[in-house]
Amino acid sequence: MSIRIAAIGLTHSHIYGQVDCLLREGATLVGFWSDEEDVATPFGEKYPQARRVADRRELLDDPSIHMILTSAIPAERAEIAIASMRAGKDVMTDKPGMTSLDQLAEIRRVQQETGRIFSVCYSEHFETRSTVRAGELVKAGAIGRVVNTIGMGPHALNNNKRAPYFFDRRQYGGILCDIGSHQVEQFLFFTGSEDAQIVSASVANRGNPQHRGLQDVGDLHIQSASATGYVRVDWFTPAGLGIWGDGRLTLVGTEGYIELRKYIDIAGRPGKDHLFLVDARGTHYIDCADQQLLYGKALISDVLNRTETAMPQARCYKAMELALTAQQMAERGTEWAQ
Repeated sequence: MSIRIAAIGLTHSHIYGQVDCLLREGATLVGFWSDEEDVATPFGEKYPQARRVADRRELLDDPSIHMILTSAIPAERAEIAIASMRAGKDVMTDKPGMTSLDQLAEIRRVQQETGRIFSVCYSEHFETRSTVRAGELVKAGAIGRVVNTIGMGPHALNNNKRAPYFFDRRQYGGILCDIGSHQVEQFLFFTGSEDAQIVSASVANRGNPQHRGLQDVGDLHIQSASATGYVRVDWFTPAGLGIWGDGRLTLVGTEGYIELRKYIDIAGRPGKDHLFLVDARGTHYIDCADQQLLYGKALISDVLNRTETAMPQARCYKAMELALTAQQMAERGTEWAQ
């Protein structure tokens, strides 16, 4: 047995990864709603089995649908998630799951009231094979206990061809809320931290004065009872790289370290998902191309069995809480201060 899913809000192309991670595990996509023709048309062409509806209530009121997926404009995702949970649906949203601490509080309240699942698809973890393999290695004790992480999340503006909301702070929530939430979630996961504090944070527009709402670089320091971490995210990937960003993660353990070059190895190895492990025996390279992805299968099981195997609900919330707190801290005294 599997689940029936539908999509409401398709603004970010991450919706394809969200849908596909469930389809490959047996889910059925039955419908979608979008008021943006430029994204709805290609989505419908890719998934002809899904019926486009004129009113999203058709999907919310359909008792056969288990889960709603959304990659709407970030500021609109909380409202969609809340409406879905109140309609008896579980939710998978693209990151960020929301753009304010007030939205987070309301989502938490409604989720607890309804007993539904609210899951943020942190794709740089759950849908990145090298990150999943690193998780298995850390769990097996390959580098001892993780005491420090360094997460780098560079992205490309694609010659400023991004959707307009990317340049509107109120709509995307700020660079630490948006891109930074990936790295914050990975810090919690790899260090086994249930709680943490933001020590420092900053955001700036260093190279795109024509887009006053854009934060093109941000960083933060994070600390838990057992580990520390540093995150840097930016929109400065040069065109010559050939992909959208040279994402990296370094995990320092008490008995070794791991470095992930998630999307490209600029030293020349082809493909993506490159993992480097250094331990007492030497240096090791692991190609993670064949690593099994676990999130979609686990999430379907959670929907059917009301469990929390894909991601603990508490960590889902904590990652966004910390990213939003860092965003708020970084904007104090700036033109973006809310």
